[in-house]
Amino acid sequence: MTDAMQRLRESLRNAPVIWKGDYPYFIHPITDGVPRLDPMVLKAVTDLCQTAIDWDNVDLILGIEAMGLPLTAPLSVRVGIPLIIARKRSYGLEGEVMIGQETGYSKGEMYLNDIKPGEKVVIVDDVLSTGGTLKAVLEGVRRTGAEVTHIIAVVEKGPGLANLQAEYPDVIIESLVRLEMDGAQITLLDEE
Repeated sequence: MTDAMQRLRESLRNAPVIWKGDYPYFIHPITDGVPRLDPMVLKAVTDLCQTAIDWDNVDLILGIEAMGLPLTAPLSVRVGIPLIIARKRSYGLEGEVMIGQETGYSKGEMYLNDIKPGEKVVIVDDVLSTGGTLKAVLEGVRRTGAEVTHIIAVVEKGPGLANLQAEYPDVIIESLVRLEMDGAQITLLDEE
């Protein structure tokens, strides 16, 4: 196991858990923006994403508001590829694509801007649970005429990744860490 993976996994092991009704919810700075983000954990995530993706055929990195901002910015600087963020409000720019987004706990609209036909896009997301957000974003990118070649989620929790892989076999879809909640206990899967 690399030092970067070890650092990420350790930070997740130590994440606080709160209850939202009957649902245990882990809180982590990579997925929630709180508590404070240790720059070495962000560096670890950046290192892991950089090595997981073949950057030779990538034109654009796409992050998803809000945690897509800190996840994709250092990656963009490091690999020298521009980034955009799927936003939760419209800017009304020419070519803007509205997408309906529905997850297990929220529903709303998101907006994509400045994606050109034929571009090869990598999506970096913080958590993949149900896959609802990523499916909507992937379909939105396709409506622009661009192609999603790779999706990487920092944390995989639930059936969403497997469901997306079955529906989109032409896209590489993976996660850095898989976990499940057992009550208030975070269980990291795939221990090496």
